[in-house]
Amino acid sequence: MTLKLPEGVEIDAPIHPGCETILTREALEFLARLHRAFEPRRRELLRLRAERQARFDVGEMPGFLPDTRHIRASQWKIAPLPPALERRRVEITGPVEAKMIINALNSGADSYMADFEDSNSPKWENQIQGQINLYKAIRRTLDFRSEAGKQYRLDDKTATLQIRARGWHLDEKHVRVDGERVSGGIFDFALAFFHNAREQIARGAGPFYYLPKLENHLEARLWNDLFNMAQDLIGMARGTIKATVLIETILATFEMEEILFELREHSAGLNAGRWDYIFSCIKKFRKNKDFCLANRGAITMEVPFMRAYALALVQACHKRGAPAIGGMSALIPIKDDPAANEKALEGIRRDKRRDAGDGFDGGWVAHPGLVDIAMEEFVKVLGDRPNQWEKQVSGAFGPREWLDFRPEQPITEAGLRNNINVGIHYLGSWLAGNGCVPIHNLMEDAATAEISRSQVWQWVISPKGVLDDGRKIAPDMVRAMIGEELETVKTIIAAQGEDTDTYEQAAKIFADMSLTPEYPEFLTLPLYEAMA
Repeated sequence: MTLKLPEGVEIDAPIHPGCETILTREALEFLARLHRAFEPRRRELLRLRAERQARFDVGEMPGFLPDTRHIRASQWKIAPLPPALERRRVEITGPVEAKMIINALNSGADSYMADFEDSNSPKWENQIQGQINLYKAIRRTLDFRSEAGKQYRLDDKTATLQIRARGWHLDEKHVRVDGERVSGGIFDFALAFFHNAREQIARGAGPFYYLPKLENHLEARLWNDLFNMAQDLIGMARGTIKATVLIETILATFEMEEILFELREHSAGLNAGRWDYIFSCIKKFRKNKDFCLANRGAITMEVPFMRAYALALVQACHKRGAPAIGGMSALIPIKDDPAANEKALEGIRRDKRRDAGDGFDGGWVAHPGLVDIAMEEFVKVLGDRPNQWEKQVSGAFGPREWLDFRPEQPITEAGLRNNINVGIHYLGSWLAGNGCVPIHNLMEDAATAEISRSQVWQWVISPKGVLDDGRKIAPDMVRAMIGEELETVKTIIAAQGEDTDTYEQAAKIFADMSLTPEYPEFLTLPLYEAMA
């Protein structure tokens, strides 16, 4: 099948039946206009990220911006929200597969975030089929039949749809405009918006988005300007789009109010993206000899720097009339072990109970079986109210609280092996096309895989990277464990009747990224280049 492409647009990927409904000439012209308008700014902002990281590598620490003090000190609120975004007590997230979309929209959650980013492996087929699936879901024609013959259809009442595009750092390598790769985020947004925005408005809920991996207010301004142009191009009123920003980098924490301000006509609040936040802390202070975090399992939302970050997010949002959405516990139901299952469910209850008590207006879950439990905890606090925007968090938060990186111990062999095991398991699955993977009774995505490889890298280079038995974590130790954990993972995968071909490559990539002298910014960048 061939497509009639606009001038300057190239697609280097298979065009399967169904692609023509998404990759229309008009949609690609829309994409090309957005690319030409905003790609130079995206590249400049990525260059500024690298410059700032170089300063952190020689000891600089983040702080509040003096040039934006007036924004933090002045009185303003975000624009009013549409009714569909006032009640977000439970949001479910997951990749854009047909079965997942149907189950999520039918789950009883208030909102479903359809994910083109961390829980989605960005194979060309996944990105395009995801767009097709959303196109059908919005028009209520999506269905799915399993291999066992079970039929899945949308209920009459479904969750509010929100869509997460890829971050500014990711390209869509299969599409070029004027010889340049397009931004993955602009690609995802442009196609979803062009095809569906008017239909969503007609149906009373949308177009709504999530924005990942922002590091500062200038990156939020880029999205805001892009939204304005997109709305202008299709004749839609500015401010119709609403977007929630994930605060999942340590730098964005220092600019939460500025980010809300930049997007104030389009803002739907902030979300505490806890796993990427931990990864960001490791990444930003990777060469700081005083920084070294304990095992991943010890870095909970109760430790000082994570608790301060969460409370500050609620404070910033409610000060500005914006929703504050809590992040995701990685716990999932465990079908074959009742005792372990009840322990996991209690962990979910405790997580959502804390968030609701702290003032969050809602929180994330990764599995439909967790929606009712999470909803119960928010209803206990909110009652019939859709949110608690009126709740104000007292106290001051800043560098002293956000940079208090404890605990540093324990670091154990079990923790090291778990990072290696999860990293190989996840990367092998990601290369095979699955970006959301249950491993050891936790739901893992790209963010948790980033923590795994980043901790191993830092434990090797940091003088504090010492196991609790006194052994210094070193390259030879890690290489040996990678070989051992690869065999463990392959045994598990083979026992499930799945192909193990991608796991050797995954182990090599994990070793290369964990033991290279210079830290790679994102795991998904070389992975994406290695992907067919």
